[in-house]
Amino acid sequence: MRVSKAQAQANREHIVETASVVFRERGFDGVGVADLMAAAGFTHGGFYKHFASKADLMAEASANSLAHSLANAEALSVKDFIDLYVSREHRDRRATGCTMAALCGDAARQSGDLKSAFAEGIEHMLQTLGEKYPTGPDAAPGEARQKMIDLLARAVGAITLSRACPDNSALADEILAVCHGQMIESLSE
Repeated sequence: MRVSKAQAQANREHIVETASVVFRERGFDGVGVADLMAAAGFTHGGFYKHFASKADLMAEASANSLAHSLANAEALSVKDFIDLYVSREHRDRRATGCTMAALCGDAARQSGDLKSAFAEGIEHMLQTLGEKYPTGPDAAPGEARQKMIDLLARAVGAITLSRACPDNSALADEILAVCHGQMIESLSE
């Protein structure tokens, strides 16, 4: 049975959205093409009608989920971003949380295309939040960007370290609490 171009595009978008969630939950190497297609409700054989390789899907799914993260961050102040990001709720929502916290470690071992998708997503996040960073009139050029690089690295690191601990451990919560407090305090410096 032949599928219309519009339906084929909708199917591709559904596969990308599904892969975005599954990759964040299980990692790039933790899921195969057959499992990804099954999760999207399609057969394994249809994969190559949409993508040249799993690596292509990884890059597209990452770019997609990074764009969603950016869209969510655009409406937030830097403080609200920290409150939302460095939280137990975010830590516990691996599949629907930030792609950076879920997959940066995996991305470091992948192709240049995937790394480029991450670099572009990180750059856009830094620009978006850097524009909102509270700086004084005497701020040095680039100060907001430097602060946002520091804050974003701390936020991603806090979630990553907290997730590496048992879910209900005191250490997992302590990491979040300490990092959140230090990040909020740095806003007034």
